[in-house]
Formats: sequence, C-alpha cells, structure tokens
Amino acid sequence: MVRFRGVDKRFGDAHVLRDLDLDVHAGEKVSIIGPSGSGKTTILRVLMTLERPDAGTIEVNGRPLWHMDRKGKTVVADERHLRAARREIGMVFQQFNLFPHLTAVRNVVEAPIHVLGMDREEAVARARELLTTVGLEHHFDHRPAQLSGGQQQRVAIARALALRPKVMLFDEVTSALDPELVGEVLHVIRDLATHTDMTMLLVTHEMGFAADISDRVLMFDSGAIIEEGTPDIVLRAPRHERTRRFLKAVLEH
Repeated sequence: MVRFRGVDKRFGDAHVLRDLDLDVHAGEKVSIIGPSGSGKTTILRVLMTLERPDAGTIEVNGRPLWHMDRKGKTVVADERHLRAARREIGMVFQQFNLFPHLTAVRNVVEAPIHVLGMDREEAVARARELLTTVGLEHHFDHRPAQLSGGQQQRVAIARALALRPKVMLFDEVTSALDPELVGEVLHVIRDLATHTDMTMLLVTHEMGFAADISDRVLMFDSGAIIEEGTPDIVLRAPRHERTRRFLKAVLEH
C-alpha cells in the first residue's frame, strides 16, 4: 500500500531521512518509535504531501505520490496530481486544528463536501455516523470550546475518516492531552485497528498501546530504521542497543 525507495530529506544541516526504503502492506498496522528529531514524523508529513522529499520515490496504492507520468516521461507531480493522491490518505495531528466557530458535525462535513464533492445531506449523515463511532453521539452540535481535549481529538479522527482514506496516519495524537484523557483516544484508535482493514502508520510514545495494536514496530534513529519487527521482538526483546536505551528512557519517564 505504501512504498518508499531511497527517500532523503534534509532541513538545513539536519539529515532527517537517510535513503529510506520501506514497504507497508495493505491493512498493516505499523507503529513508529524513536527519539525526538529522529525523522519519524517526517515520514508521515512526506506521505501527507506536507513536506517534499529531496530524493527518492514514494508510492501509495500503486501510484507515485510526488511524481507523475506525462507523455511517457516521469516528471514532478503538479498540484492536481497531489490533490488526487491526498484522497487516499488521512492524517490526525498532535494538535486538533478544528475550526473553532463550527460545530463537531460541521467540522467533519466540510472536507467530504469540498474535496469529494459529496452532497451535503449525505455528508451530514456520514458525519453523524462517524461521530457516533468515536463516541460523540451526544456532542454533534457542540463547538470545540465546549469539548474536552480528548473529545476534540476524536472529532479530528472522525474528520480524517470522513474522506474514506485507504491509509491513516497518526502523529503522536495523545501528546497534547492530559493523562486522564489519553485512554479515550487510544480506545478509538484501537477499535479502528481491530475492526477496519485500513492501513495505519502511528508515531507514538505509548509503548503498551503500540504492543497491543501493531503488526510491526519500526525503531528510528538519526533518520534511519535501525530495528524493525513484531512488537514481541522490538518492544520486549530488542536486539539493538539504541532501542534498549530508548525504551529504558521511555519507561523511566
């Protein structure tokens, strides 16, 4: 479903992705762990077309992401191609980024109407269904200021799902929440992982959660994958000394 080949990315002197090769299969749930600045969030941002890689190629569902074919030649993708590619991908960020003046339902309906061209009545019905799925059936008409942080993040998850993505990206979605609210968001993501066939990539520091829902865990350091495998291997019996030190630091924190 997702393929990186030779992907490189720099921000000034910081080399955040180094010749990355990575395959993520359809329906696979992959957690990405590692220290701050290791490049893990950058993987999600280049997939969401928020950051352009400096080198390499990326494919989503068999289609090139940052490149396109024009008269038999491979050229840099134009904005029309990128817009079409984004429809395959949903992303939930650390910050909720909801429209403060819109209700929960209206925050969810805007993308299907304007991106997919969905009829408003159908979009509203879909929004209500998704908000019910994430446990917000009593909050359709509440604005973000009337919701807790966990509830706002669940609206953001419903909004991402509204575009019916084939790939869902989660970027440390509990890091901005009070500890008592973390569980309700993780519960929603766990349900999605268990009951849907969506491909999911999750950047997280919640190691127990990653162990529960992941088919595979990637350990990132200095822009490269230094260890990967099942949660039993990477999280419970890591082979790499850097992984062991990182997990020890996370547990002590």
